[in-house]
Amino acid sequence: MRKPATSTSKATRPRAKAAEALFDAYPAPVKAKLLALRRLIFETAKTTKGVGALEETLKWGQPSYLTPQTGSGSTVRIDQVKPAADQVAVYFHCQTNLVETFRELYPELSYSGNRAILLDVAGKLPEPALRHCIGLALTYHLNKRTTGSRA
Repeated sequence: MRKPATSTSKATRPRAKAAEALFDAYPAPVKAKLLALRRLIFETAKTTKGVGALEETLKWGQPSYLTPQTGSGSTVRIDQVKPAADQVAVYFHCQTNLVETFRELYPELSYSGNRAILLDVAGKLPEPALRHCIGLALTYHLNKRTTGSRA
């Protein structure tokens, strides 16, 4: 599998390497699901107007995706749900209304409070819904500036 492009500045490259190395520490099924989410995040960023290049780094020990070039979005993080070895999560900033919006749009998804979409490791990724949710997160600030809304 081809690795997604990340920010290549000298300052961010070591952080991207640290994020990549973290994936090797996960059990194989969790690693596969997280890498699929990673790919989906990069693909969504690439095809979403206004996002620009993503920076992959670690925040709170989790692979995290930021929009430093454009400042268009809120950070998206992914990780294994602990202590549940059979779930992963896509985390969003809890002081936004992103997860509240996702609940309205996609009630069929599983959520953790106002901060995450939960996914079963063995299940199929709900790609269309996740692409939309990730796209909303990666354009969160851009959308606030252009519409004055929080979603």
